[in-house]
Formats: sequence, structure tokens, C-alpha cells
Amino acid sequence: MKVTAIGADISINDVSCSKSLIDNIEKDIHKLIDLGASHAALTNITGDDVVISAFTPDNLVEKINQGIVDILKANAEDIGDIGGIAKDINLAGEGISYGEAIIRQDRYPDAIILAYDTYGGEGFVENVANSAINAAKGMDGLTDISETLGDKHRKIPGVGYVSNETDDPIVVASVEDLESVGVISSAMIGASLGNKNVYLVERNTPCNVIPGSVIMSATAFMNGNVIDLAVPFQNKMRILR
Repeated sequence: MKVTAIGADISINDVSCSKSLIDNIEKDIHKLIDLGASHAALTNITGDDVVISAFTPDNLVEKINQGIVDILKANAEDIGDIGGIAKDINLAGEGISYGEAIIRQDRYPDAIILAYDTYGGEGFVENVANSAINAAKGMDGLTDISETLGDKHRKIPGVGYVSNETDDPIVVASVEDLESVGVISSAMIGASLGNKNVYLVERNTPCNVIPGSVIMSATAFMNGNVIDLAVPFQNKMRILR
């Protein structure tokens, strides 16, 4: 079993996602269940980027990934990142973002999904995502986490290639038990926010920051349910006096 997540900028503007875009995607999520995913959801909405995530058997990863892309393509207000996908690595352009992690068969499917949005393709976002990945590695309760990012073309199973110009990364982590979600996600969020000009936002918040900044959303995808981790994290970080 794996959890996979695909993100794309398919919004008609560079700042936010419209209600109609979100509603239309959510209406199509059932198609992934029909294809064989055990759970699927629109997990992250970050500025003008959306992320669809799914728990899927290993032998259906490519099929479910293509199903996610089909949903994004069918509902796109602007072809955006979808247009960067290519079957030939030499033709790949700036495209969709991808993350996956293994889930142990004897566990409920629980995962943490971080998604980042840049306004102008700020180059340091890759270091921000890698900070979250490295912070989680080796922690108790972590099953698996998506691979670190590098300045390279990437093959997305079942979909094709995207180039190293892809600039709104996703980090996916699978966890062993319920209590590990809070510990591991806090480490990942904290590591990200330790970088310059990075801001945690609630799910579906427009990118209203000074250009040169990066925003991130954080969700827990637990047995098919989506929890916006920005809300409890914000409450937990209030300094008691």
C-alpha cells in the first residue's frame, strides 16, 4: 500500500483557487475510488495550487496517478502545470508535483501532506521542502517519507516526466500510529518555518504575502479524513503568559 499525492497549479490566477474549481474537483474524487483507491481526497489547497492524495495498492499506483491527472486536467481553469508533463524526458517542462510514501499493511492509512506554493518560482523552496523531509527522517513512528528533492527531471509513475523547473513541491509522510501524527508533523512544519520567508497558512488561503516568500499548507490525511493542521498548530503555538 502507498499514499501518493499530486499537486498542480490549474487556477485561472496566480493567487488563489476559486470555489467552483474546488467544488468540481471534489465532485470527481469518487472516480479514484472507482479505479481502486481505498481512500482519496483533495487534501491541500495552497494559494493557487491544489493537491489530490490517495491511498492505493502497490499494483494500482500508476493507474491511480493517471486518474488524479485526469481529474486535474478535466477541471483545469488554466492548463498550467498539466502542460509540462511529457512521455519523453527531453520534452518535459515545468509540471505537476509528486510525492509518495509506503504504508505498512498492518496499519490504518495515516499520512501527513505538506504542500508549498511560490508566487515567482522562488528557488529556495526546494531547500524548505528538504528541511521538512530531513526533520522527519529517523523519528519514532515514521513509516516512510517522500524522497528529497534535487535539481533534476522527475518521472511520475503512470504519468510521465516533469522538468527541474517544477517549483511547488509536495512532501508526503506515512505514520505508524495516531499519536505520531502530531509529533512528526510538528517537526516537519517547524523545520520548514525555520527557513527564511516561509509562512504556514490555513487550507484554501490566498497567497497574500510579499513576493519572494513561500507559503505552505499542512494536512493530516487519516483513514480518508482530511484535517487542516494549521489550525491546531496555530493554537498550540500561542505563548501562554
